[in-house]
Order: sequence, then structure tokens, then C-alpha cells
Amino acid sequence: MKLTIERVGHLGDGIAQGPDGPVFVPQTLTGEVVEGDLTGDRLAGARIVTPSTLRVRPPCRHARACGGCIMQHAADGFVADWKQGIVRTALAVQGIEAPMRPVITSPARSRRRAAVSGRRTKGGSLVGFHARASDTIVAVPDCQLLHPDLMAAMPALEALVLAGCSRHGELTLTVTQSLVGPDIAVTGGKPLDGPFRLELARLAEAHGIARLTWEGETIALRVPPAIAIGRARVVPPPGAFLQATAEGEAALLATVREAVGDAPRVADLFCGVGTFALPLAEQAEVLAVEGDAAMVAALDRGWRQAEGLKRVQTEARDLFRRPLEPDEFKGIAAVVIDPPRAGAEAQTACLARSGVPVIAAVSCNPATFARDARALIAAGYSLDWVQVVDQFRWSAHVELAARFSRPHMARKPS
Repeated sequence: MKLTIERVGHLGDGIAQGPDGPVFVPQTLTGEVVEGDLTGDRLAGARIVTPSTLRVRPPCRHARACGGCIMQHAADGFVADWKQGIVRTALAVQGIEAPMRPVITSPARSRRRAAVSGRRTKGGSLVGFHARASDTIVAVPDCQLLHPDLMAAMPALEALVLAGCSRHGELTLTVTQSLVGPDIAVTGGKPLDGPFRLELARLAEAHGIARLTWEGETIALRVPPAIAIGRARVVPPPGAFLQATAEGEAALLATVREAVGDAPRVADLFCGVGTFALPLAEQAEVLAVEGDAAMVAALDRGWRQAEGLKRVQTEARDLFRRPLEPDEFKGIAAVVIDPPRAGAEAQTACLARSGVPVIAAVSCNPATFARDARALIAAGYSLDWVQVVDQFRWSAHVELAARFSRPHMARKPS
């Protein structure tokens, strides 16, 4: 069957119109003519008959086998337009239009945090990413996505797999770049006992691992794995959320700073370990709220040890079950909100009633962002602009920052 790709869906598959509805064709681009065998709603063994002018040779030699990246066959401009289109579509579903700024894309080899998989083999161990829609692990010694510091940690990861993975099991190894060496958290491994703990501690020392956590328990802490956040140095809890790239974090921070302007007091909701709260404290007092108590404690320690920062008040609080109420925003001139993928429906409803002049919203899910944006707009806020920040290069993941403002009511003549 021969088909023409009409568009690329939000998961990265090309979509064509088949005899019985949409047909999905991986790694194709808009306008391409393809042929293959129709199996359900997918085209098996697809061959490109007429390629797009925006098709490029993948920069990574592992692109065909590895499922870590799905869009290396597309020119950067196509990917940027596609991701911006995903945001436009999500907003349009909610009846919203907004000015869109040019996409900011993180460079290759910049991912500073990644979760890879590992298995034992007859000859040793295998560490890498899964092939697409498969449990097969693909080694990626020439990965174009991960930061060189993470690639340098591969021998350590392979050694951990060899020591701690059962013959038919699979480990998930989350490795994070720090200022003093890799911070590694492992799940899915063998149970801990005395001899195994000693072996893991020895491996951490031999491979320069800053901190090694096994099934949530810190086994080795050679040196606290600090990261730089503005003027502060923060040691995140094992496996804590961080922005994927330093460049992406800088772009989001610059956008948030622009949005809040010179607000003297700012609330940072879902603040994590202080990605925005600590740099904003260089110019404003900050109320930082986060549901994870360990991340709040890490932020607080980083603030107390830093110099030249204004007051940061922290609170560990579940903002899904107990959002900040409108009266708790008294004296707050701007709010930063960066929720997880589920969005922040309950907290947004309270914000909509708060009257806070400016809201800087950061999101990793355009659909829930658009849903929450509709609630703010219905309450009288305007969506001033949207900035897409692509720090998950070559993936279907989309992140954005946006500014909402509430125009001051014109004062009636006395």
C-alpha cells in the first residue's frame, strides 16, 4: 500500500489517511510518500518512496536501533516547528491563542541526567537505551544526546550491572552530572547484604562515583554530589528532579526572570530543589513550596550556605491536596509555578481567585498547561506569550514557559 504522510503526531509518528482511518508510520515526515504492508493501523516494513526535503541523515550512528531519540531523521527547523505546533494545538483545543516566541533548543551532548537500562550478558554487561517499543537494550557508545560526563560514567554503570543484576533481571540506573562526579541511583537490583554493600562501596570508590544509592538507600557517599543553582550549591536527594540540561535550565530561568520582572516578593510553587527560587532570591524575597520534604530541605541548606541572597522561606506542602489559598498570596507580587505532568488544577483554581498580578508558568505537558491556562484566562488573566524550550532534543517531549498578567482595573473618577 502506498500512502502520503499528512502530518506528524504528538508522539512523533507520521500519520496518513488509510482506507479505514488514520495509519501511523514511524520515522516519517509530512509530505513523504511511503509504501508497506498495512497491519491494523500501522504500516509495517515502510519504505520511503518520496522523501521530504526536511529529511536529514541522523547525527547519531545508533539512531536506527536505539529508541532514545525518535526525531533525528528530521531537520532542526522541522522539529522546532513541530513542537511549537503541539503547543498551539493544545491551546487551540481550549480555545486559546497566544504569541509564540522562537523555540530555544539545547545543543547535542548536553543531557546531564538520564535513566539507562542494564542487563548481564554471557560476556559481561550491557548498558544503554531500549530499542523503540522493545525490551531489547541497545548500547550507545557514541550517543549524541548525553553529556560527556555521563558518557564517562558508562564503565561505572557496566560494573554495577555486573555486580548487582540477576542473570535474567534488568536494572534502571539514573545517573546525574554533579560538580564532583556522577550521582547514581539504581533500582531493580539484587537485595542488599553485608558483603554486597562492601562490594558496592568498593565499586563507587574505584569508579569515582560521588554518591551511590541502591533501591533508595545510600550505600556510598564519597563526596556530596552538589550542583550549582545560581550562587548556591545544592545537594539534591537521590534521583531528585532536575532540568534535563544546563542550557535548558538557563533558558527557562531567563524567561521566568523576564516574566516576574522586579517583583519584590515571589512565590515559587512546586519549587523542587530551587531551580528558580534560589536565583530569584538574588533580587527578591521568595516563598518556596514543594511537596517533597527532602527536596525542600536541600533547597533550604543551599540557601543558608550561599552568600548575597535575600530571604527564602520554605514549606513542604502537598499542593495537589492542599494548595495555597487566595489569602496566602497576600504581599506576593509574582508567582512561579512549575508542576509535574499532571498540571496544577487545584492550585490554579486558587491562583485564579488570588489577584496576583503576574504568573510565570513552566510546564512539561502542553495539554495540562492549556487546561490550567483556560482557568486563568477565564478569571481575567491574559496570556502574554509562550516560550517553548526544547531541552529533550530529538524526542517528543515538549517544555514551555509562559507569562500571565492581570491588567489593573481602571480607577473610576471620584
